[in-house]
Amino acid sequence: VQLQASGGGLVQAGGSLRLSCAPSESIFNFNVMGWYRQAPGKQRESVAVFGMDTGSAEYGDSVKGRFTFSTDGAKNMVYLQMSRLKPEDTAVYYCNAQQRWGNYWGPGTLVTVSS
Repeated sequence: VQLQASGGGLVQAGGSLRLSCAPSESIFNFNVMGWYRQAPGKQRESVAVFGMDTGSAEYGDSVKGRFTFSTDGAKNMVYLQMSRLKPEDTAVYYCNAQQRWGNYWGPGTLVTVSS
């Protein structure tokens, strides 16, 4: 399974970005899909984790109310809409997909938020 994330870039504080993730197989083959991030010198943390069977997302405390996870089955894509971005959101963002028999990561896309 390959996961291709895109949409990162440089944005000013208060701005918005939308990250996209395109898996190499149907998103409905996965039990869970999500986004994680890793800032320089910090551990990777969960941003948004979505249960494909429950249709519900759990968000990290630092992004609740600002980030939204969504899926598009027709396009076979998942997204992370990020709003009211803060400098502390600067990190490499990784798309993740989980099946019963595997846990997969994409190469990551860099988001830089300037103050």
